[in-house]
Amino acid sequence: MIIGKKEFDTQKHTYIMGILNVTPDSFSDGGRFQTLDAALAHAGEMVADGADILDVGGESTRPGHEQITDEEEIARVVPVIVKLKQEFDIPISIDTYKSSVAEAALQAGADLVNDIWGLKYDEHMASLIVKYDAACCLMHNRNEAVYQNFLADFMDDMRECIRIATEAGIKGEKIILDPGVGFGKNYEMNLEIIREVGRMQELGYPILLGTSRKSVIGLTLDLPSDQREEGTLATTVYGILNGCSFVRVHDVKANRRAIDMMEAILREHGIKSI
Repeated sequence: MIIGKKEFDTQKHTYIMGILNVTPDSFSDGGRFQTLDAALAHAGEMVADGADILDVGGESTRPGHEQITDEEEIARVVPVIVKLKQEFDIPISIDTYKSSVAEAALQAGADLVNDIWGLKYDEHMASLIVKYDAACCLMHNRNEAVYQNFLADFMDDMRECIRIATEAGIKGEKIILDPGVGFGKNYEMNLEIIREVGRMQELGYPILLGTSRKSVIGLTLDLPSDQREEGTLATTVYGILNGCSFVRVHDVKANRRAIDMMEAILREHGIKSI
């Protein structure tokens, strides 16, 4: 697939989406990169460490987050996106579920819309993505973690996201799917969807796994958000083995090394047995 000016071979490689939160209250790094200079410096570090995409977020979506106005979110993300496009030759993603924010970001140069509601929150989002011929990442989400049959219902929810996208005219090669770890799921469901993430391959689109520093890791290992790197790396390796084409992470350098090592192991080296 092509995102911005970059081609991604999603059948053969796993790529890194680096997280750039320009928020005061994100669960892991809230407030650290609020200023333009701090955001650009951190972006430069992630690019140097091997990020393939930068995902800019202007509103925290942690559990219990406070929704901000579209205008405030736009004011946070647009100046950052403009400078990122000037400074770096890398695709930029906008992490938003609001079409007005997405449009401002796309006008500023963003290449991908990362929608945590999978086009189900804002009825104008799908047509906007078509208008700008942008790529999109459609995440699974629900208001409550209530299911009749979790995996079957999950797959049906993902098919509904795909239906909305395709009926609006979004091209298949522009779609990425995200299982939504930490959203609309309890602890056991989060572990189950990570374990079963390979089943999403039957939907026919590249998969993005986003577990970085999330509560499922913290609860499993009894660790605060700034000590969850090893747990995140374990999920990255598991994701590679189960067909994930992208991982969305805070710690780019460590995940880049894990991916490079896994891809070296999994490559066919043409070594003949004696």
